[in-house]
Amino acid sequence: VFTLLLAWIHGDPRKVIYPTDSYGQFCGQPGTPNENKAILFYFNILQCANPAVLINLQCPTTQLCTSKCPDRFATYIDMQYNYRYNRSYWEYYRQFCKPGFDNPRKSVSQVLRDEDCPSMIVPSRPFLQRCFPDFITRNGTLTVANKTDFKDGLGKTRSVTDLRDAANQVTTIQQGGDSGINSLLDTKEWGVKIFEDYASSWYWILTGLVIAMVVSLAFILLLRFIAGVLLWIIIFGVIAVIGYDALCALMWVAGIFHCYWEFSTLRSKPDAGITIYDIGFQTDFRVYLQLSQTWLIFMISLCVIEVIIILVLIFLRNRIRIAIALLKEGSKAIGFIMSTLLYPIITFLLLAICITYWAVTAIFLASSGNAVYKVMFTQSGCVYSNLTCDPETFDQSDVTKVCPGAQCTFAFYGGESLYHRYIFILQLCNLLVFLWLVNFIIALGQCTLAGAFASYYWALKKPADIPPWPLFSSFSRAIRYHTGSLALGSLILAVVQVIRIILEYLHHKLKGAENSFAQFLLCCLKCCFWCLENFIKFMNRNAYIMIAIYGKNFCSSAREAFFLLMRNVLRVAVLDRVTDFLLFLGKVLVAGSVGVLAFFFFTCKIPIIQQEVPSLNYYWIPLLTVIFGSYLIAHGFFSTYAMCVDTLFLCFLLDLEKNDGSTSRPFYMTRSLRKILNKKKNRRKEK
Repeated sequence: VFTLLLAWIHGDPRKVIYPTDSYGQFCGQPGTPNENKAILFYFNILQCANPAVLINLQCPTTQLCTSKCPDRFATYIDMQYNYRYNRSYWEYYRQFCKPGFDNPRKSVSQVLRDEDCPSMIVPSRPFLQRCFPDFITRNGTLTVANKTDFKDGLGKTRSVTDLRDAANQVTTIQQGGDSGINSLLDTKEWGVKIFEDYASSWYWILTGLVIAMVVSLAFILLLRFIAGVLLWIIIFGVIAVIGYDALCALMWVAGIFHCYWEFSTLRSKPDAGITIYDIGFQTDFRVYLQLSQTWLIFMISLCVIEVIIILVLIFLRNRIRIAIALLKEGSKAIGFIMSTLLYPIITFLLLAICITYWAVTAIFLASSGNAVYKVMFTQSGCVYSNLTCDPETFDQSDVTKVCPGAQCTFAFYGGESLYHRYIFILQLCNLLVFLWLVNFIIALGQCTLAGAFASYYWALKKPADIPPWPLFSSFSRAIRYHTGSLALGSLILAVVQVIRIILEYLHHKLKGAENSFAQFLLCCLKCCFWCLENFIKFMNRNAYIMIAIYGKNFCSSAREAFFLLMRNVLRVAVLDRVTDFLLFLGKVLVAGSVGVLAFFFFTCKIPIIQQEVPSLNYYWIPLLTVIFGSYLIAHGFFSTYAMCVDTLFLCFLLDLEKNDGSTSRPFYMTRSLRKILNKKKNRRKEK
């Protein structure tokens, strides 16, 4: 809040929205003389080609607000000559002169010295609210209004490439990078076509996203029936892929057999005794395929991997069955508490508010500078050039006497006060608050969903004992009792994320440096903090589940969750991998199926509705939008499902530790889970 107040007091978003002329006035701002003049015009854009522009961040030419850009080539000398015969030349030219100047007979040298009017105008079009020459490439030749050269109004003939270089310098200043005007204009034209495609296909894009919602919901509800079959298909598919060699066979043992066959064939050749050590390192890896030793290594490696996977499946088969049962139970829980599928919408709206808050604060902070004016002198030799000045007292200073024709013009926004020196720190604070709020909203959603699904698990008779409005009740408890715990966990994660962002920034700055040790150290730090961030996310998630179950504080819940998971580490590993498998498969299935349908539709491959297909510039724009949107929708639905499975899993572990299935301490788990445990106990008794 403190950062927002400071930004609100000192910031002015108009500095970002509107361009500023040489007198510090905003172009196009309502309620000002420039209200109908929204475009910034450069008197002599050729002056911007000076390399010093990038150092001083100022183009040394007068900049005025105009209502439109020039549409023809003209010079002040030609205008003055034609003015004697036709006053319309002056009426057109004067709109690009200083306001109030109305003396077309003033000598050219004095006009150019005082910069009352531009020495020339060129056909331009508005871009980024500024007038840039209207470049067109014809047959590989750069032209402006079908011309490759023009008069600069100073007695010289210049090439349009000079205009391009000057425009590139201007866009570099405005964009803070090295983007050229040509690429920016091409980007604008491309953006217009994309906007047209969205305008003509938005209805069908929304239809595709609705289909993605329906498919995601159906997939989650069907998991109670197909989770087991789907998982075993995936597991045996992995085994088949590892044992499969696409060059020879379609059976999983063919890969190992092919390695053995190659080994036997090469071993019978005269040079079979040559080893990998003998030939050393080779850039052409096909050389190694000619050695029998290479295929022997492949065969042994594949056999070892196959044996390991099969042994793991044999020893973990019961834990895999429990994981499948929990996945089915998660689907049932969502079926009983359907409102949980709508909670991601609330999370999305809250995240949108946070992003808006951060963006507004960042814009206010970025626009907190005061207007800085500098002395501008078009000729060389003025000792006061590029020095700061005050426009109110400039006419009474010695600068105008030493450098006749010098002007005090607006350069940029900045400042030297204590506040302005710490704007970067305030931006970092704003970033920290933003990440904190985002993580808090995610934590609130996880705790709310965990409370709702925990109320399902701990209901002895399902669904009769499930309390009414479980999602709303869980949300109320989280807001009323657990705000501090959620804020603490979110803050810890936000601090680590800010450190990661700073490390990425330093790594980007040191990319061109020759200090290899510093780069190595940064890479190690980035890796460590990445691991730390993921570990904190994992622990926070389980801590929030424990908070929802027992209502304890964050530290106690995190400690209990950690030791509970460590006591069941194999079950945790199996469940995580199984859940990741199924959810990833579900996301790909939803995005892929809807994407294929959208592809056939937008490419007119569906005969029934060919007439409804809109005319598009790029059919892949709405196609990619549908695919990406479908993936996000599936991710939203499946994140709820993953939270459900994790909550039921922790409840299941607590149920096993605290209850024994007796009348006094009955299990709360469902019959399917109880059957698996009973089979396991019976085997132990038999042994």
